Amino acid sequence: MNLVLLFPTDFISPDRVCLSGRRYDHISTVLKAGPGDCVACGKINGSMGTGMIQDMDAERLVLQVNLDQPPPPCVPLTLVLALPRPKMLRRILQNVTTLGVKQVFLVNSWRVEKSFWQSPLLTDDKLEEYCRLGLEQAKDTVMPGVYKKRFFSRFVKNELLEISDATQCITAHPGTDPICPAGVNQPVTLAIGPEGGWIDLEVQTLADIGFVSCGLGPRILTVETAVTSLIARLFA
Repeated sequence: MNLVLLFPTDFISPDRVCLSGRRYDHISTVLKAGPGDCVACGKINGSMGTGMIQDMDAERLVLQVNLDQPPPPCVPLTLVLALPRPKMLRRILQNVTTLGVKQVFLVNSWRVEKSFWQSPLLTDDKLEEYCRLGLEQAKDTVMPGVYKKRFFSRFVKNELLEISDATQCITAHPGTDPICPAGVNQPVTLAIGPEGGWIDLEVQTLADIGFVSCGLGPRILTVETAVTSLIARLFA
Protein backbone atom coordinates (compact mmCIF):
# COMPACT_ATOMS: atom_id res chain seq x y z
CA MET A 1 0.00 0.00 0.00
CA ASN A 2 1.88 3.04 -1.30
CA LEU A 3 -1.14 5.32 -0.90
CA VAL A 4 -3.82 5.33 1.78
CA LEU A 5 -7.14 5.72 -0.05
CA LEU A 6 -9.70 7.88 1.69
CA PHE A 7 -13.45 7.66 1.20
CA PRO A 8 -16.17 10.25 1.94
CA THR A 9 -17.30 8.28 5.00
CA ASP A 10 -13.78 8.59 6.52
CA PHE A 11 -13.99 12.39 6.87
CA ILE A 12 -14.95 13.78 10.27
CA SER A 13 -14.27 17.36 9.10
CA PRO A 14 -13.16 18.90 5.79
CA ASP A 15 -9.48 18.17 6.52
CA ARG A 16 -9.54 15.36 9.09
CA VAL A 17 -10.22 11.63 8.66
CA CYS A 18 -10.61 8.76 11.08
CA LEU A 19 -9.28 5.35 10.02
CA SER A 20 -9.51 1.87 11.48
CA GLY A 21 -9.30 -1.71 10.22
CA ARG A 22 -7.03 -2.62 7.33
CA ARG A 23 -5.66 0.88 6.69
CA TYR A 24 -4.99 1.44 10.38
CA ASP A 25 -3.16 -1.90 10.56
CA HIS A 26 -0.98 -1.00 7.59
CA ILE A 27 -0.04 2.41 8.95
CA SER A 28 0.70 1.13 12.43
CA THR A 29 2.36 -2.23 11.73
CA VAL A 30 3.87 -1.93 8.22
CA LEU A 31 4.74 1.77 8.09
CA LYS A 32 5.27 1.81 11.86
CA ALA A 33 4.03 5.40 11.91
CA GLY A 34 2.84 7.24 14.99
CA PRO A 35 1.59 10.68 16.05
CA GLY A 36 3.37 13.43 14.15
CA ASP A 37 4.34 11.18 11.22
CA CYS A 38 3.03 11.79 7.70
CA VAL A 39 1.72 9.23 5.22
CA ALA A 40 0.79 9.51 1.54
CA CYS A 41 -2.96 9.58 1.04
CA GLY A 42 -5.60 10.55 -1.49
CA LYS A 43 -9.36 10.88 -1.72
CA ILE A 44 -11.05 8.39 -4.02
CA ASN A 45 -11.64 10.02 -7.42
CA GLY A 46 -10.03 13.20 -6.07
CA SER A 47 -6.75 14.81 -5.12
CA MET A 48 -3.73 13.34 -3.37
CA GLY A 49 -1.36 14.64 -0.75
CA THR A 50 -0.29 13.80 2.78
CA GLY A 51 -1.88 13.09 6.11
CA MET A 52 -0.25 13.78 9.47
CA ILE A 53 -1.24 11.51 12.35
CA GLN A 54 -2.79 13.68 15.04
CA ASP A 55 -4.18 11.04 17.35
CA MET A 56 -3.81 7.29 17.60
CA ASP A 57 -4.92 4.52 19.93
CA ALA A 58 -5.08 0.72 19.76
CA GLU A 59 -7.87 0.65 17.15
CA ARG A 60 -8.07 3.95 15.27
CA LEU A 61 -6.16 7.00 14.19
CA VAL A 62 -6.95 10.52 13.05
CA LEU A 63 -5.15 12.15 10.12
CA GLN A 64 -4.92 15.86 9.36
CA VAL A 65 -4.89 15.79 5.55
CA ASN A 66 -3.61 18.21 2.93
CA LEU A 67 -4.78 17.06 -0.51
CA ASP A 68 -3.29 19.45 -3.05
CA GLN A 69 -1.87 17.21 -5.79
CA PRO A 70 -3.61 15.77 -8.87
CA PRO A 71 -3.57 12.02 -9.49
CA PRO A 72 -1.21 10.73 -12.22
CA PRO A 73 -2.45 10.85 -15.82
CA CYS A 74 -4.37 7.83 -17.05
CA VAL A 75 -3.43 5.61 -19.98
CA PRO A 76 -5.64 6.44 -23.02
CA LEU A 77 -6.78 2.84 -23.37
CA THR A 78 -10.15 1.12 -23.36
CA LEU A 79 -9.65 -2.57 -22.60
CA VAL A 80 -12.09 -5.16 -23.91
CA LEU A 81 -11.22 -8.39 -22.15
CA ALA A 82 -12.76 -11.84 -22.56
CA LEU A 83 -13.62 -12.89 -19.02
CA PRO A 84 -10.62 -14.82 -17.66
CA ARG A 85 -10.60 -17.35 -14.85
CA PRO A 86 -11.95 -15.50 -11.80
CA LYS A 87 -8.78 -16.02 -9.74
CA MET A 88 -6.71 -14.64 -12.62
CA LEU A 89 -9.11 -11.71 -13.01
CA ARG A 90 -8.11 -10.39 -9.60
CA ARG A 91 -4.47 -10.07 -10.63
CA ILE A 92 -5.29 -8.71 -14.08
CA LEU A 93 -7.57 -5.96 -12.78
CA GLN A 94 -5.04 -5.01 -10.14
CA ASN A 95 -2.28 -4.84 -12.78
CA VAL A 96 -4.21 -2.82 -15.36
CA THR A 97 -5.33 -0.40 -12.65
CA THR A 98 -1.72 0.02 -11.57
CA LEU A 99 -0.79 0.78 -15.19
CA GLY A 100 -3.44 3.53 -15.40
CA VAL A 101 -6.26 1.92 -17.41
CA LYS A 102 -9.60 3.54 -16.56
CA GLN A 103 -12.15 1.62 -18.63
CA VAL A 104 -12.47 -2.18 -18.77
CA PHE A 105 -15.22 -4.20 -20.45
CA LEU A 106 -15.42 -7.86 -19.43
CA VAL A 107 -17.06 -9.74 -22.29
CA ASN A 108 -18.15 -13.25 -23.08
CA SER A 109 -16.44 -15.41 -25.69
CA TRP A 110 -17.02 -18.87 -27.11
CA ARG A 111 -14.01 -20.13 -25.10
CA VAL A 112 -15.13 -18.55 -21.81
CA GLU A 113 -16.64 -21.13 -19.46
CA LYS A 114 -20.21 -20.25 -18.51
CA SER A 115 -19.48 -20.98 -14.86
CA PHE A 116 -17.07 -18.02 -14.72
CA TRP A 117 -20.01 -15.61 -14.85
CA GLN A 118 -21.53 -17.11 -11.69
CA SER A 119 -18.35 -16.82 -9.63
CA PRO A 120 -18.64 -14.95 -6.29
CA LEU A 121 -15.33 -13.34 -7.26
CA LEU A 122 -17.15 -11.38 -9.98
CA THR A 123 -19.46 -9.29 -7.79
CA ASP A 124 -19.26 -5.51 -8.07
CA ASP A 125 -17.76 -5.29 -4.58
CA LYS A 126 -15.02 -7.74 -5.50
CA LEU A 127 -14.20 -5.94 -8.75
CA GLU A 128 -13.91 -2.67 -6.85
CA GLU A 129 -11.65 -4.34 -4.30
CA TYR A 130 -9.26 -5.55 -7.03
CA CYS A 131 -9.09 -2.07 -8.55
CA ARG A 132 -8.58 -0.47 -5.14
CA LEU A 133 -5.49 -2.63 -4.60
CA GLY A 134 -4.13 -1.38 -7.92
CA LEU A 135 -4.74 2.25 -6.97
CA GLU A 136 -2.97 1.79 -3.65
CA GLN A 137 0.01 0.24 -5.43
CA ALA A 138 0.29 2.90 -8.13
CA LYS A 139 -0.45 5.95 -5.91
CA ASP A 140 -3.56 6.84 -7.88
CA THR A 141 -7.08 7.78 -6.80
CA VAL A 142 -9.26 7.50 -9.92
CA MET A 143 -11.29 4.28 -9.81
CA PRO A 144 -11.60 2.50 -13.18
CA GLY A 145 -14.98 1.63 -14.59
CA VAL A 146 -15.39 -2.15 -14.95
CA TYR A 147 -18.41 -3.28 -16.98
CA LYS A 148 -19.71 -6.84 -17.47
CA LYS A 149 -21.09 -7.70 -20.92
CA ARG A 150 -22.51 -11.20 -21.22
CA PHE A 151 -23.37 -11.14 -24.94
CA PHE A 152 -20.38 -10.67 -27.22
CA SER A 153 -22.08 -9.97 -30.57
CA ARG A 154 -24.69 -7.66 -29.06
CA PHE A 155 -22.02 -5.67 -27.25
CA VAL A 156 -19.72 -5.38 -30.27
CA LYS A 157 -22.43 -4.45 -32.75
CA ASN A 158 -24.52 -2.18 -30.52
CA GLU A 159 -22.04 -0.56 -28.14
CA LEU A 160 -18.38 -1.07 -29.02
CA LEU A 161 -18.57 0.84 -32.30
CA GLU A 162 -19.44 4.01 -30.39
CA ILE A 163 -17.08 3.27 -27.49
CA SER A 164 -14.12 2.83 -29.85
CA ASP A 165 -14.89 5.85 -32.01
CA ALA A 166 -11.81 8.02 -32.73
CA THR A 167 -9.44 5.41 -31.27
CA GLN A 168 -6.95 2.99 -32.81
CA CYS A 169 -8.81 -0.35 -32.69
CA ILE A 170 -6.70 -3.46 -32.12
CA THR A 171 -7.61 -7.13 -31.70
CA ALA A 172 -4.87 -9.06 -29.94
CA HIS A 173 -4.75 -12.56 -31.36
CA PRO A 174 -1.95 -15.15 -30.96
CA GLY A 175 0.08 -16.04 -34.04
CA THR A 176 -1.12 -13.01 -36.00
CA ASP A 177 0.93 -10.65 -38.13
CA PRO A 178 1.71 -7.80 -37.87
CA ILE A 179 3.25 -7.34 -34.45
CA CYS A 180 1.37 -5.02 -32.12
CA PRO A 181 2.43 -1.39 -32.64
CA ALA A 182 4.64 0.28 -30.06
CA GLY A 183 4.68 3.77 -28.62
CA VAL A 184 1.39 4.91 -30.08
CA ASN A 185 0.38 8.54 -29.64
CA GLN A 186 -3.40 8.25 -29.76
CA PRO A 187 -6.17 6.58 -27.74
CA VAL A 188 -6.49 2.83 -28.25
CA THR A 189 -9.28 0.31 -27.86
CA LEU A 190 -7.71 -3.10 -27.30
CA ALA A 191 -9.62 -6.40 -27.43
CA ILE A 192 -7.89 -9.35 -25.76
CA GLY A 193 -9.39 -12.82 -25.97
CA PRO A 194 -9.41 -15.79 -23.58
CA GLU A 195 -6.79 -18.51 -23.25
CA GLY A 196 -6.44 -19.85 -26.80
CA GLY A 197 -7.57 -16.58 -28.35
CA TRP A 198 -10.77 -15.46 -30.02
CA ILE A 199 -12.48 -17.84 -32.43
CA ASP A 200 -12.53 -16.82 -36.11
CA LEU A 201 -16.12 -15.56 -35.98
CA GLU A 202 -15.28 -13.24 -33.07
CA VAL A 203 -12.20 -11.90 -34.87
CA GLN A 204 -14.37 -11.20 -37.92
CA THR A 205 -17.08 -9.53 -35.83
CA LEU A 206 -14.48 -7.17 -34.43
CA ALA A 207 -12.96 -6.62 -37.89
CA ASP A 208 -16.38 -5.62 -39.22
CA ILE A 209 -16.34 -2.53 -36.99
CA GLY A 210 -12.75 -1.59 -37.75
CA PHE A 211 -10.55 -3.68 -35.44
CA VAL A 212 -7.20 -4.77 -36.88
CA SER A 213 -5.64 -8.02 -35.63
CA CYS A 214 -2.06 -8.13 -34.36
CA GLY A 215 0.12 -10.38 -32.24
CA LEU A 216 3.17 -10.44 -29.99
CA GLY A 217 5.32 -12.89 -31.91
CA PRO A 218 5.50 -16.69 -32.02
CA ARG A 219 5.25 -17.33 -28.27
CA ILE A 220 1.85 -18.16 -26.76
CA LEU A 221 1.35 -16.10 -23.61
CA THR A 222 -1.13 -16.42 -20.79
CA VAL A 223 -3.82 -13.76 -20.76
CA GLU A 224 -2.30 -12.22 -17.64
CA THR A 225 1.11 -11.87 -19.30
CA ALA A 226 -0.35 -10.72 -22.62
CA VAL A 227 -2.40 -7.93 -21.04
CA THR A 228 0.60 -6.41 -19.29
CA SER A 229 2.90 -6.90 -22.30
CA LEU A 230 0.47 -5.30 -24.73
CA ILE A 231 -0.21 -2.24 -22.58
CA ALA A 232 3.50 -1.75 -21.92
CA ARG A 233 4.27 -2.06 -25.64
CA LEU A 234 1.48 0.26 -26.79
CA PHE A 235 2.38 3.02 -24.36
CA ALA A 236 6.10 2.51 -23.91
